[in-house]
Amino acid sequence: MTQSMAGDDEFRALRAFSAMLGDDSAKTQAAGGNTSLKREGIMWIKASGTWLAHALDRDIMVPVRIEPLRAALAGGDPRAETAVDFVDQAANVSNLRPSIETSVHAVIPHAVVAHIHCVETLALAARQDGEARIGERLAPLEDVAWAFVPYCRPGVPLSAAIAARQKPETNVLVLGNHGLVVSGASVAEVEDRLDRVCLALASPARPAPPADLGRLEDAVRGSDYRLPADLFAHGVALDPVSFGHVRQGSLYPDHVIFLGPGIVETDDVAAGAAIRREEAKDGPPAMLLLRGLGVVLHRSTTPAADALARCLWDVASRIPADAVLNYLSKAQDYELTHWEAEQYRQTLDAKTRAKEAAP
Repeated sequence: MTQSMAGDDEFRALRAFSAMLGDDSAKTQAAGGNTSLKREGIMWIKASGTWLAHALDRDIMVPVRIEPLRAALAGGDPRAETAVDFVDQAANVSNLRPSIETSVHAVIPHAVVAHIHCVETLALAARQDGEARIGERLAPLEDVAWAFVPYCRPGVPLSAAIAARQKPETNVLVLGNHGLVVSGASVAEVEDRLDRVCLALASPARPAPPADLGRLEDAVRGSDYRLPADLFAHGVALDPVSFGHVRQGSLYPDHVIFLGPGIVETDDVAAGAAIRREEAKDGPPAMLLLRGLGVVLHRSTTPAADALARCLWDVASRIPADAVLNYLSKAQDYELTHWEAEQYRQTLDAKTRAKEAAP
């Protein structure tokens, strides 16, 4: 970041707000979610692959020239997809790449935008009756002008869908099978609105059944799999309602990116490790769901996978047994796993993990 922005009060507030969001796993997980501030023709937006949680101790914001990017979007310019050609490189001292959602922030007119993968939102936004139920929850909030955007691939397709549905006064967007976007004139306004929206969308969660860690350790011994860092992640294999929901397919993009499409369920680690899906990337599954036992992660996975494994339980445990859900199609799963922008994000996440693990 430039020295001038480092001393900007609103920019400092954005960094603090971003870090707070990143530290709350109920609001966003790992490298998911992004925030931005538009200032004098420049949109400062979280960099691809970086974590909001690191906003106060690392340079994670990229300066993007907003009007040229908007013109590219309006003209169907393919450079709008990555937005790298619109970065103000003179101010991009850390040589960062803009978030995959840069185009989404660009089409929203407000000065401050926060996009998160709130588990409360996801538990409703994945339901076939989600739009109606969300409308009921948000109706009492007088200063919330909201719109629902059905699922489409993040990036330019999503920005086009948002542009078609938002009105000048729209300040909350619920993205089907994806998350929540809250915008406003200042960081303080967005923070207050976001907190009240998340509270309004909150649903009770079922308790996580206890996992038998001894049996799980036996199951992975000698394999390329490990136990997740968070014990709550096992809940999706042990709670029958959650298991019934997650086994049917992918519920949101970051699950696909960091854990693979859908769920690979098995009774045996070796058998599960051998499963290959055409919509997934090459190699063994990132996560296996051991029926009635728990969840295990491939040893090559990063902490992002641990965060998303916990997220899956947090979302699934808030979905009632009688809910009918929308799932991403195999084509949509493939679209995400083979998208260059997401492959870049995963590569950066792996590099960061290796750097931090080095002595």
